[in-house]
Amino acid sequence: MTTQILVILAVMIAAYAAAKAAKLSVELGIFAAAVGGGLAGAFLKTPAIGELGRHLVEGSTTYLDVILVFFTATLFMTIVNESGGVDYVVRATLRAFGKMRLPALLVLMIIVLVPGALTGAGSVSLLVVGAPVALALGRLGVPKKRVAAILFIVAGLSAAAPPVNIWAMILCAGTAIPYVGFEFTLGIPVLFLGTFTILVLGWKKDTGTMSGNADLPLTTPGMTWWRVTIPFAVFFGMVVAYRIWPFSTPIFGLSLEFTVAGAAALLLSPKRIAFLTLARDTAKRLLPLLATMVAVGMLQQIMTATGVRGLLSFAVISTPLVLLFFLLPIIIPFSEGLLTYGGAAIIGIPLIWFLDSIGFHATVVIAGLSLLWPLGDGLPPTALIGRLSTMVSGYEGSYKDFLKATWLPWLAVTAVAMGMIIFSSKLAFLVRWSM
Repeated sequence: MTTQILVILAVMIAAYAAAKAAKLSVELGIFAAAVGGGLAGAFLKTPAIGELGRHLVEGSTTYLDVILVFFTATLFMTIVNESGGVDYVVRATLRAFGKMRLPALLVLMIIVLVPGALTGAGSVSLLVVGAPVALALGRLGVPKKRVAAILFIVAGLSAAAPPVNIWAMILCAGTAIPYVGFEFTLGIPVLFLGTFTILVLGWKKDTGTMSGNADLPLTTPGMTWWRVTIPFAVFFGMVVAYRIWPFSTPIFGLSLEFTVAGAAALLLSPKRIAFLTLARDTAKRLLPLLATMVAVGMLQQIMTATGVRGLLSFAVISTPLVLLFFLLPIIIPFSEGLLTYGGAAIIGIPLIWFLDSIGFHATVVIAGLSLLWPLGDGLPPTALIGRLSTMVSGYEGSYKDFLKATWLPWLAVTAVAMGMIIFSSKLAFLVRWSM
C-alpha cells in the first residue's frame, strides 16, 4: 500500500512539474496534479475509477465559503477605491502628517493593512492602495527599493491579519477547528511587525527624493471623511454587534457583512459607479485566486481519497520535533512560493494535527504559520506579492536586490512566527482575549 501511495505522489509531482514546464499557471498546475493523482489512484483502485469525478466535484466546493468571502470583501474594497475614498485618505494623511514622519508612516501602514485584512489577499492591498501609498512614501523621501520592500512585507502581513485569513481558514476547515479566536492572536503580532517594518525601512530619508503632494492622485469632488468611514463602521458594527449582544443579534457571516458594507459604500459614493461592470471586472481580476482555491480543494480531496495526505501526515509526525522547527522557516515559505494556498492544505493540515496531539495550542500555531506563508509570496515561481510590489512602486532594479532589502523584516517575521509556534501553549491567553 505504501508503494502505491508513493507512486501516486510521484505522479502528482510529475504532473505539476509538467504543467509548470509548459508555463501553465499555478492553479492549472495544481489541477493537473489533482487529476494526475486521481487517475493514478483510479488505476491502482484507490479510489475506484467510477468515483474519480465525484471526488473532483466535491473537492471543488471545499472552500466555497472562503471564495464567497474573498469576492464580497474585494468587491467592497474596490467600491471604496472607485469612489475615491483611498486617494482621499492618502492625500489627507500627507496634508495632516506630512511634516510629522512617524504618524505619517504609521497611517500609511494601516492603509496598506486594511484591504488585505478585509479580503485575505495581500495582492488586493497592492492593487487597491499600493500605487498611491508608494507615491506617498516617495513624497516622504523613501527610495523605491525600500518602498517595494515595505509594500511586500506589509501587504503579506495584511493577508495574515484578521478578520479574513485564507491560510487559517484552510487549516481550520481541514482540521475541524472553529475559525474563531484570531483577532488578538494575529492582530497584535501583525501590528507589531508592520510597525517594525515601516520604521526600519522607511525612517531614513533620501534627501534626493521630492517631498510634498505632487503627483498624488486628485481627490474625487464631494468625497469626505464620513463617506469613507461610514461603510467601514457598518461592517465593523455588524461584526461587533453579535459579540456584544450574542443572544439578540443574528450572526450574519462575513460574506453578508461585506455585501451590506459594499452597498453602503455604493450609496455614499460621490460619483456614479457602474456596479455591474465593476463587479464583472472584480471577478475577472480575482479569477486566478478563486481558481486556485477550487484547485486546492480538488487536490486536497484526491490526496485524502488516495492516501497521500495520510502518508504526508505520517512523514510530519515521524520527523524529530527539533528538526521540524528548524525546517519550518524554510518549508513553509517555499511551499507558498510553489503551491500558493495549496501549501496550507498539503503541509499545514497534517502539521496542525501533529502539534495539537502533543500539546501545542492549535489556534496559536495556525496564527504563527499564517505569518510565515506570506513570505513565500516573494519567492519563485509564483512571487505574486513580490512582483506586484515592484510593479506598483515603480522599482526597476534587480529582483534579487529587492528581496535583499527585506532581510531584516523577514527575519523579524520569522522569529515572531516561530516563537508563537514553539510557545503556543503559553500564548493561549491571546485566544481567550479574542473570544
